[in-house]
Formats: sequence, C-alpha cells, structure tokens
Amino acid sequence: MSQQQWTAVDRYITDQLVPHDAALEEALRASDAAGLPPIHVAPNQGKFLHLLARIHGARSVLEVGTLGGYSTIWLARALPPDGRLVTLEMDPRHAEVARANIARAGLSGVVDLRVGKALDTLPVLAAEGKGPFDLVFIDADKRSNPDYFQWALKLTRKGSLIIVDNVVRNGAVLDATSMDPHIQGVRKLYEMLAAEPRVSTTAVQTVGSKGYDGFAVALVTG
Repeated sequence: MSQQQWTAVDRYITDQLVPHDAALEEALRASDAAGLPPIHVAPNQGKFLHLLARIHGARSVLEVGTLGGYSTIWLARALPPDGRLVTLEMDPRHAEVARANIARAGLSGVVDLRVGKALDTLPVLAAEGKGPFDLVFIDADKRSNPDYFQWALKLTRKGSLIIVDNVVRNGAVLDATSMDPHIQGVRKLYEMLAAEPRVSTTAVQTVGSKGYDGFAVALVTG
C-alpha cells in the first residue's frame, strides 16, 4: 500500500458517498488561494464528523482550531435550527478566510468564531457560562492537547463527546524519546485519557489522502 493508493481510495469514497457541495468545495479553494496550510480534514472525514454530531444529537459544539472553517461547516450543518457552534482560531488571517467561508455557507448566525490563543479564550468561554458543550472537536497545535483536553472536560457534561484529531502522527507516537513537542503532547494526551476516570476512550488509526494518522474519541461518563 502507498500514499498514492490511499489517496485514490479516499477519492473513490468521496466520489461515491460525499455529494458535490459548492460551499464546502469553495471553502477549500479559498483556503488554498489564501495560502493556508492544507491540513484540513478530508471530505470523507468531514462527513464522518458531521454524522457523529448527528448521531449524538449535538446541539452545541466547541471546535478548537478553525483553520479555514472546513470542518466548522461540516459540524455546524449537523446542528438543529437552534444549535450553536463556537470555534477558536489563533491566526487572524486564517480567521478572516474562515469567516468568509462560513458566511458563504450561510452559517454566520450559527457559528461564533473567536480569534486568539485557545488557552486564553477557553477561560473566557467558561467565565461567560458557555457550555456545557455536547461535542468538542480538538484539532489545533498538538503540544497543547493535554491543556485542551482539560478544558474540554470543564466545558462538557456526562454524555458529551470529545474528539481529538491527529493522534498517530505517522506512527511517531510510539517514540517516547522524541524531542518533537507535538509528539510529546499527543503522548501526554494518551496518558491523561488512560488515567482519567471521567471518560471512556478509544483511538482509531486512519490512512487516506491525509496520510497515516488517527483520532481519539472520548465519551464523558462522569
């Protein structure tokens, strides 16, 4: 198996199961034109997040890491008419692109985009009484995953879902001696998930157009 084949299979899945969508496709084109890094979720992964939110019956979503708003649109579309999504983006330029993409998708009234470091914004959300959120999607700098997870616990309730992307890192998560702070952040997250009695968690490896990686899903149980 090769990256070329993984990408081809992802394209086949997307062609078969993810219908053409002008707003989502334009969000990707606009993000690429603005020079944003191509680290958004793949279309089939975006639909997977959408389906998870719908299956879970989420009415409120917190997203840590907006980028160009691609996953934001998928998640926001899963919400009922009175649903709300709060998304956090550190880079003002990324946030500007995301706002335009979200507006083009007709979701400006659903999405509350906050600009600034997430670890500065999360306490503000708590002080404002935001939450508890039904679903939290964490897809930002991996070195801060442990802190994001702690805040996710504070801003959720029993029955909430916490999803963390990029927890395999092309297999590098196995390297306990890695000097890469992102690898160490992912490893620390695993340790916290394993030790935390308030969640039941698993992680799944994935291959596809985004390479070899995976995600963790935690159900808040207490």
